[in-house]
Amino acid sequence: MTSNTQSNNQITVIIGDEFDDALRLKLFNVLKQLGAIAQGQTNWFVAGSQELSELKVILEEQVLYIEAETFIGLSLTGNIDVVQRICELLKK
Repeated sequence: MTSNTQSNNQITVIIGDEFDDALRLKLFNVLKQLGAIAQGQTNWFVAGSQELSELKVILEEQVLYIEAETFIGLSLTGNIDVVQRICELLKK
């Protein structure tokens, strides 16, 4: 977890590299373990040399966004308490 921004009880945390498949799998396993439910399919976009994929999930009635963006990384956005708990579980 390298950086974060926050406002209005929401936080975005860059949890790692966008190409880290092991981290992505670990994140999805943690979310599944906590009972998160995906809302729709993963969206994928290309703009010039950048790729962006995003997924919306619901956990404990909170909306979370998972994004993987070229040169930015794999990020998690949502309620501060929920995101911080997920980040702690990812460290284990």
